Amino acid sequence: MSKQTKSPPSFAALVQAYFTEYLTQQRALSPQTIAVYRDGFVLFLNFAEVRLGKSPETMALADITPELIIAFLDHLERQRHNSVRSRNARLAALRSFLKFAGHRDVASLQVIERALGVPVKRFERPMFGYLSREEMLAVIGTPSESWLSQRDHVLFLLMYNTGARVSEIIGVKDSAACGHLHGKGRKQRSVPLWHSTVKAVKAWLRFNRQFEATSTLLPSRDGNTMTRSNVTKRLMLAVRTASEHHPRLVQQHVSPHTIRHTTAMHLLQAGVDISVIALWLGHESPATTHHYVEADLTMKERALSRLHEPDFKIQRYRAPDSLIDFLKTL
Repeated sequence: MSKQTKSPPSFAALVQAYFTEYLTQQRALSPQTIAVYRDGFVLFLNFAEVRLGKSPETMALADITPELIIAFLDHLERQRHNSVRSRNARLAALRSFLKFAGHRDVASLQVIERALGVPVKRFERPMFGYLSREEMLAVIGTPSESWLSQRDHVLFLLMYNTGARVSEIIGVKDSAACGHLHGKGRKQRSVPLWHSTVKAVKAWLRFNRQFEATSTLLPSRDGNTMTRSNVTKRLMLAVRTASEHHPRLVQQHVSPHTIRHTTAMHLLQAGVDISVIALWLGHESPATTHHYVEADLTMKERALSRLHEPDFKIQRYRAPDSLIDFLKTL
C-alpha cells in the first residue's frame, strides 16, 4: 500500500510561515526590516485582489505569474510614484518569499522559477550631495542661550562627527552612549568623538538637567524622542540661517542624510581608507562606500595632477594635393 502523499501548504500558510518562522526566527531580522517586508506584501496582495478578483486567502502560488509581478511593479511606479529603488526593494521582498516557498512546495518549483525571472530595473544612480567644511560648520553654528539652539548645535555636531543616520542619533539615550550607535539590523558600532563634541555634549547635559536619566540625549521640547520630521525641520532652519553667509546652500537640497554623506566625503578627502569609512558609517557592504569615491571630483583631479601630461604637439592634417584638387572641383 503506497504512502499517502502530503498535500502542499496553502499560499496563506506559506506567507504566515515566511514571516513567523523564516524572517523572525531563522534570519532574525529586526522588527523594522520585517515591517518593510510586511508593507510590501500588503501592497502586493491588495493589488492582486483587484487584478485577479481573488482574496489573499484563496490565492495560490500559481497566481503569482511574471505578468502579475510586472503589472504590480508598474503600478508602484506609475500610480504610487515610487522610485526605481523602491520598486526594486518590493521586488526583492517578493523574490525572497518565492525562494522560501520553493523549499516548502517543491511541486510549484516551475511556477516559482518563472516568477523569479522578473529582473530588477536598472537606474542611473544620482551623485551624492555633500557640503563643504565651511558650509557644514555654518550649519552647526554657534549656539545662543535658547534651549532649542543648544540642542540643535549638539544634534548637528554629533551627526557630522559620527556620520550617523537620523534613526541612530535620535535613539541615543545618554552621554556614555553617544559614541555607540545602534544601526540597521540590530548592528552596533562605536565611533570616536572629537574633544569639541564631548565638550559640547557635557555642556548640553549641564544645561538640560530637567529630563530623566532614561530620556534620549536629544529630546523634543516635551521630553519625548525626536522624530525624523523634527530633525528635518530644524535642519532646514539651520541651513536657511547658514545660507546668509554661504549662498550656495540656497540651491542645494540639504537633508539629514546629506550630513552623513558630508562626513563620508570629508573622511575620504582626508585620506581615510575606504574600508575604515565603511566601518564608520556601518555599511554592510564596502561597495556602498565606493560610491563616495565615484562622487569625489576633487580626489580625481588631485590624482590626475600627479600624472605628467604627454609633451607633444598635435600635427595638423594636410590633405594630399590630389584631394585638394578634388575638393576645388566641387
